[in-house]
Amino acid sequence: MDEHVIEALGKARVVVRDGKVVEVGEPVIGYCPLFDKHRGIKELTKEAIGKNIQFRIDDFGMCKADRALKMKDFLSFGVSEIICTAMTLKLVEAAVLVCEGCGTVIVTDPEMVQGIGGRVSGLVSTTPIPGLISRIGEENVLDPENAAVDQVEGVKKAIAMGYNDIAVSIVSGSDARKMRSMEKKYGVNIYTFVVHTTGLSEKDAEEIYKYADVATGCASKYIREKGVEKGVFKVGDSIPMFGITERGRHLIEERIKFMGKPIKPNPDAKQPDRLV
Repeated sequence: MDEHVIEALGKARVVVRDGKVVEVGEPVIGYCPLFDKHRGIKELTKEAIGKNIQFRIDDFGMCKADRALKMKDFLSFGVSEIICTAMTLKLVEAAVLVCEGCGTVIVTDPEMVQGIGGRVSGLVSTTPIPGLISRIGEENVLDPENAAVDQVEGVKKAIAMGYNDIAVSIVSGSDARKMRSMEKKYGVNIYTFVVHTTGLSEKDAEEIYKYADVATGCASKYIREKGVEKGVFKVGDSIPMFGITERGRHLIEERIKFMGKPIKPNPDAKQPDRLV
């Protein structure tokens, strides 16, 4: 079966089969400033969410073998943009990401980092798309037979491939803790980026601030609150990005320099309709 389960647009569960959206769940928030700004979506209804995902399928081939894999910058401070810049500047050698039709993948091309990570977030599960796996390179896919999503094993694979400076996108504090343990065990640098944080528990947020390098605020009550409480470096107003460690802050600052324009706070920036 060709089936891809994604959490997107307010963390709604969306199921795609054979290039068509077949199921859309209820979102946990009703408004996201990013989708308003870039797609004009004023309310995250099931209908609007389904249309946006189908647009991605029809526009760049999401969940298809001929999917576009490379893309230029989209957001100013998305995780994929920060990793892309770090890779361009040779601060990071490889990124462990998640791609529909492939599962966990190891990527070394900055534009592919952007093309994969900047277009799909919150991939819950996926099934193999052989044509897409062959284009990324079977040797760069953690589990070509099953398209498993496992970032811990993906980082282990990247280390086995000889990479020492690795960026990884993760969705939990427990994964951040495991990455820190592996970093010490193998003597490598693992830059952890926590994404898709809407709805995370307070306990998970505490672990993230203890072990991760960068976290996106999304519509997360606890990631946002604890970032302010702890006084960590923050960029962005509508959807803030938190540089938790010094090296996390450094990667964000390198992105700012790379953009070549100053960052000005905007106290009137639009916000999600609620934080969860």
